[in-house]
Amino acid sequence: MARLFNSYIMVDWSAAAKPTTGVDSIWIGALVPDARFRLAFRASNPPTRAQAVDELTELLTRLIRRGDRILLGFDFPFGYPAGTADALKLKGDAPAWTRMRDFLLKEMKDKPDNANNRFALAARMNRLMSDGPFPFWGCSKRDVLTTLTMKKSREHGPDDVAEFRQAELAALKSKLGRPQPVWKIAYAGAVGGQTLTGLPAVHKLRAQFEGMRLWPFELGLEAPTPETFDGVDIVACEVYPSMRPQSPKPGEIKDETQVRILAEWFAELDESDRLGPLFEPDHGLSETVKHEISTEEGWILGI
Repeated sequence: MARLFNSYIMVDWSAAAKPTTGVDSIWIGALVPDARFRLAFRASNPPTRAQAVDELTELLTRLIRRGDRILLGFDFPFGYPAGTADALKLKGDAPAWTRMRDFLLKEMKDKPDNANNRFALAARMNRLMSDGPFPFWGCSKRDVLTTLTMKKSREHGPDDVAEFRQAELAALKSKLGRPQPVWKIAYAGAVGGQTLTGLPAVHKLRAQFEGMRLWPFELGLEAPTPETFDGVDIVACEVYPSMRPQSPKPGEIKDETQVRILAEWFAELDESDRLGPLFEPDHGLSETVKHEISTEEGWILGI
């Protein structure tokens, strides 16, 4: 059976507030066919999110022009726990993920030099959701506000939005690492800051490419058929680097290794017809939960 994809691009994101390279910065790992149609890996390390989007736009455009279908992975959640959009009082009948998209595209301010308002935005979202410093948490002392604290203000209760999405609970249950909650926006493993800055970037890319689709929101939680990807050039998805064993090559830093390992893993699965089933995770999920995943929470490819 033919591969589902020709090229595999994995992105390790960063919410850094100034241009930065090296450890804990943005890394783009591209495993793409060379002139002899053999997959070859190349990594780049743009210092800002704006430059990363520009680089991805150029790379994706070039690959599409030559006829590639691309798997594009980002290492942050594509959605929030079920009920978040309603807790934010985002009105409308559109699916929750699109209401969150529109909200973040409007409210997230991210300048070309990486300066951004993620702490102020998290504080505002806390005010809308709880009128207090919950559920977002984590910031420096200078960024503390009435509705944002340095540490978690309290535990999640039965009437609150959940601390973890179903995907993170599945990863924990499967012992595939220890994912952090999307509400944590500072300190080690602060995926919340990456999500606030990263989702607008993904949606801006989506607006540029007619043939780009976000999984599972636009493709569903199901294994692809030959018709699934008709007219689709790019499938963007959430990935989780820590779920794979890390084997750095000489001179590689952690982030570079992670994007290489993921790209190679997905390519190997695709070559052996084992990638398709990952788009339909089997965790005994109810139809209600599957609906929440497909319309608001998202899922991690490979969990």
